[in-house]
Amino acid sequence: MANTRSAAKKMRQSEKRRLRNAGIRSGVRTAVKGVRSAIESGSVDEARVQWSRTIKVLDKAATKGVVHKNAVARRKSRLTRQLNALVSR
Repeated sequence: MANTRSAAKKMRQSEKRRLRNAGIRSGVRTAVKGVRSAIESGSVDEARVQWSRTIKVLDKAATKGVVHKNAVARRKSRLTRQLNALVSR
């Protein structure tokens, strides 16, 4: 338990941010999973649509500081390579 008012406030803020970040992180995982499943199923059109949505979600998470920008860049790169491999088949 916090000993000072400022420490109590910091705990409230941290909890609020933790819950918000958890939701964003969950959305990122769900979006990435959607792209991967579309790629595995072999549906190029569906994969492109999912990829586009996922890029948007990843960029937003990086902007908000929930996921590090280099981690977002790495995920985007890997997903793009997988999508391009599917398209070139």
